[in-house]
Amino acid sequence: MGTRSEHGHELVPRPGQTPDALRAALAVVAPRRLPEMRRTKDDAFAKAVEWRSLSPVRSWVLAWTRDIEIARRPDLAACHARARSNLEHEDAATAREALRELSAVLDEAMKAVRA
Repeated sequence: MGTRSEHGHELVPRPGQTPDALRAALAVVAPRRLPEMRRTKDDAFAKAVEWRSLSPVRSWVLAWTRDIEIARRPDLAACHARARSNLEHEDAATAREALRELSAVLDEAMKAVRA
């Protein structure tokens, strides 16, 4: 049973922006993506060491926070899936609308996690 917010139904509360909190939330909303998360985390930390910068780690946290925001909100997840499925539609207008919708979903998720 999820919670309610100003956005509607949520599968889990918005996690904190730490690797452990993000991993725990992802394990609930999209467990099949855990290996991808682990792989991209390892890459981000390796780049951080190589570049002597926390920028890759910050980017990793923000990207996963955004993706989890989408996955934890069925309304956003449905729009995201629909848009992705139409990105390469044979009808150019449908593909353009899918790109616009995908961009709007990503923007909404990013605004929510940065608020």
